[in-house]
Amino acid sequence: MTPLKPYLIRALHQWILDNGYTPYILVDTNIEGVEVPTAYISDDKIILNTHPDAISDWYLENDSISFSARFSGKTENLYVPINAVLATYAKENGKGMMFDERFEDDMPPEPSPPPVSAVKDKKPTLKIVK
Repeated sequence: MTPLKPYLIRALHQWILDNGYTPYILVDTNIEGVEVPTAYISDDKIILNTHPDAISDWYLENDSISFSARFSGKTENLYVPINAVLATYAKENGKGMMFDERFEDDMPPEPSPPPVSAVKDKKPTLKIVK
């Protein structure tokens, strides 16, 4: 199956725009391949405004996001691998979604072991309930 995370990012980005808000993404700059202006990184993270009025050449693919944006009047080309996106949300009200590290692998949660009683071979029994 294709990864779920880029589809969620696309949907949330569109939903935020449809509601007249400003979509932001929070990026982990420690992830290999992230290309953002280093002067704006704080605590190994950067928040990027992804509103169409603030950027150009927006490409959101299944493995990465790329676009151009201006920082202090200088145009920069940005590249963000999908697994580096920690959150996407609306600037005005914070509504959106955080992604944990399990999203990077698109893995289902670990199955829990069956209960001990389910492991034993028991014959079915009937009880009378009054």
